[in-house]
Amino acid sequence: MTPNDVLRSLRYSLNVHDYGMMDIFALAGVSVSKEQVASWLKKDEDEGFAAISDEVMASFLNGLIIQRRGAKDGVIPQPEKRLNHNIMLRKLKIAFDLKDDDIIALLEKADFRLSKSELSAFFRRPDHKHYRECQDQVLRYFLRGIQLKFRPAAS
Repeated sequence: MTPNDVLRSLRYSLNVHDYGMMDIFALAGVSVSKEQVASWLKKDEDEGFAAISDEVMASFLNGLIIQRRGAKDGVIPQPEKRLNHNIMLRKLKIAFDLKDDDIIALLEKADFRLSKSELSAFFRRPDHKHYRECQDQVLRYFLRGIQLKFRPAAS
């Protein structure tokens, strides 16, 4: 899954319009235009598609955290230069205030089974011996679970 796929999925799940997306970016201190947002939300094969950078996507996720939970001590976190699925999963966990059991329940709602120990491996430091990279499938089912929770009628 690309950052654009994650952005499209979150926009749909949360039912946010383009200006709402711009507001989320602004919470993280990033100014984007409606045209930029529209180009990031287009399908890869569509004319006018633009890939969102890891740093800008990290800023969006930081803005989502601030929108849903508030700024921590009024400080806007610095976006990561490189994003991977583990970081995106961690940021979404924080934004939606989810515990491990909540994530497992969301995954089960999307018909995907994952044990607590498998899940905790995604949140470990990369140099930890039990660290595991989050694969596309896990992130896809997690986003599907969020969609089922926040837009159940549309699913």
